[in-house]
Amino acid sequence: MILDEAGSLTGRVFVLDDVDGALTREAIRQGADVRAWCDDVREQARLPRAHVAESGSSPDWVPDTVLWRLPRSVSGVEDTAEVLAGWLAPASRVVAGARVKHMTPAQNTALSRSFAQVSASLGRQKSRVLHATCARPMPPRWPTRRYVPEVDLTVLSRGDVFNTNRLDDGTHLLLRTLGRVLPTPPARPPSVPTAGVAIDFGCGSGIIATWLAVRGFAVTGIDVSQQALASTRLTAAANRVAVGTRRSDGFGRTPAASADLIVSNPPFHQGAAKDSTPTFEMIRRAGEVLRPGGELWLVFNSHLPYLPALRAGVGVTTIEARDRTYIVTRSLKQPDCPEG
Repeated sequence: MILDEAGSLTGRVFVLDDVDGALTREAIRQGADVRAWCDDVREQARLPRAHVAESGSSPDWVPDTVLWRLPRSVSGVEDTAEVLAGWLAPASRVVAGARVKHMTPAQNTALSRSFAQVSASLGRQKSRVLHATCARPMPPRWPTRRYVPEVDLTVLSRGDVFNTNRLDDGTHLLLRTLGRVLPTPPARPPSVPTAGVAIDFGCGSGIIATWLAVRGFAVTGIDVSQQALASTRLTAAANRVAVGTRRSDGFGRTPAASADLIVSNPPFHQGAAKDSTPTFEMIRRAGEVLRPGGELWLVFNSHLPYLPALRAGVGVTTIEARDRTYIVTRSLKQPDCPEG
């Protein structure tokens, strides 16, 4: 439907968050000068490699048309629209679509803040397209900043990051529980990490990674999303700690036996679809990445069947906290037994 509404594709075409590469391939077939970019590294891997943009926008290459698969969140639409409006020429057009069940009138309003003309197509096959033209750059609202007293952190986030800069209930339960085990943080974050090496898997806005860095860990945040990693870096800087970041599907090239602690509030969706496969793979690899005696701490919805995988993939697993919705688990990588 996006392609139908876009019509003939000529000149420069930028394809944004093309989850399966179909928009990009069709624009190439029509002879356009095409660049494409996805926030999610897994989706970006499906794009024709020669047409992948180095970043989301480039001042020396301004597109005539943007084809965009809309995110579900209004904040994600607003943030991306701000970036596009600061990049596009007044005559450039945006053709953005999604399933109707994932769209709200607030997305039109978010687009209207950055584009003078916004209109919606008629719905067809449970989908709809929004057209936006006449870009008008505005003072950006994103990234946004929030002080979160429950964890004593200032959190910054881009718009299309899980829960943006708010503390979700699962992460709050996880950190309250982990905080009873770890030493009290010093008055000032240590200049040199002394508590060990930690990984925040699926780091989002960087709350867990920064919380660990404040407590003296050398932390790496891993996420599939470039917006998430940018948010993690901003959050760490706002709290005057260092956090490394890595854009990766899973642990990637993380060395074996290199981490003392892995902490995660893992996602169980990819886009709109429920998918626990990445978490099961993370649990399997965590047993390799942890040093003997290292620990994996997770929080997850209580209906998710992770406990057998944790015991098989990592080691002895205990439930450290539970409420009506979430479970917090602690899994210990068994020390190597000496021979003989």
